[in-house]
Formats: sequence, C-alpha cells, structure tokens
Amino acid sequence: MKNNIIFYTKENCPLCEEARSLLMLLQTEYEFHIEEKDIYEDDRLLEKYQISIPVIRVDEEEIDGSQMNLQQIRKVFDKKLR
Repeated sequence: MKNNIIFYTKENCPLCEEARSLLMLLQTEYEFHIEEKDIYEDDRLLEKYQISIPVIRVDEEEIDGSQMNLQQIRKVFDKKLR
C-alpha cells in the first residue's frame, strides 16, 4: 500500500515547482502518493501556510519551504516511509 503525503502549494510559485520536482525524483526511491492542496482554495490553509509554502506533510511531520532540500526530505521519508 502506498503512503500518502500532502503537498501544500499555490500557483505561480517557483519554490513549489522545485519541491514538486524533488518529490517526483523521490518517487523512484520511495513508494508514496502525492495529494496536492492549493492553499488558496481553503482560507484555513491560507492562513496557516501562506508564508511557509511549499510544505510537505508526512503523517504529522511537516517540511516547510525554509528547510526544503533533498537531504531533509530524505531524512523524513526514511523515518516515515520505510
């Protein structure tokens, strides 16, 4: 069974595109499904994530834009998805 991760994003966001590329790359190493959520479609999400996107959520752990890099994502994925 595939693990679900939630990817909080918005349109016209270069950092979000970079994060999406990292996730696509990591799908060759880990088995997971990406559920994308546009923060502009939900006021609660917009308030919570507007300055920290992109955000990847795995279980209860979140990686936000300030710590978004391949090594950090792998660290969380190794702990949560293996």
